Amino acid sequence: MLAVIRYTVPEAQAQEFAQQAHATLDTLAAQPGYLRGRLARSVDEPNLWALVSEWEGAGFYRRALSAARMAMYPLMILMLNEPSAFEDVYTQDRALQ
Repeated sequence: MLAVIRYTVPEAQAQEFAQQAHATLDTLAAQPGYLRGRLARSVDEPNLWALVSEWEGAGFYRRALSAARMAMYPLMILMLNEPSAFEDVYTQDRALQ
């Protein structure tokens, strides 16, 4: 399952936000069911950021959010209020040659 949390971050806060997001990913990575994560920034709208993580299932993700609440707290004011959990319906990996 894929988790995407988007943020609107003023340029003046970008460096501090990135540090806090790294700490959040570190906390999430220590949780059961975590597969991988990344912090991304829009190339078209530099104030738009995304914290993306992959999980073995929605239950793992939801429990991890509880564990990461304190690390995520400073970022919450910048978070877009929208659904963040997505179930895989179809995946296509690049073929190895």
